[in-house]
Amino acid sequence: MARHNRDGRGTDQRGEDYEIGYQPDWLKQIKVTRNLESGRQSTKTLFRNPGFKEQPPGQKVRTRIRSPRQKLDFEVSVDDPRGVITRITVETVLPDSSGDTVMFSIEEELPPPNGDDGDPGGDGGN
Repeated sequence: MARHNRDGRGTDQRGEDYEIGYQPDWLKQIKVTRNLESGRQSTKTLFRNPGFKEQPPGQKVRTRIRSPRQKLDFEVSVDDPRGVITRITVETVLPDSSGDTVMFSIEEELPPPNGDDGDPGGDGGN
């Protein structure tokens, strides 16, 4: 049985605060990509899971991202019975009347507590 979701927080490139609801045995990190006032695009790690994979995450992957000041609140739920999903990308248009586009990359690949990545030689398989 999968463990209950955990709560976390993060701040993006523009200083906007986010609340994160995440599955502790699946989520590795969330990256946020925004257009800056200079016209350039910037990607920043919004949140990194401080834990390790303690058990299989279960077949349903759920992640919630909320930013009250930007009036942004969504949850992604994916049924993944074989555990094959490693990244979910969500592109949003902020409902706060700014019309800004923000992209979130929700990534898996959380290591087990002993650091064993399945590569006995530690050389990435090379």
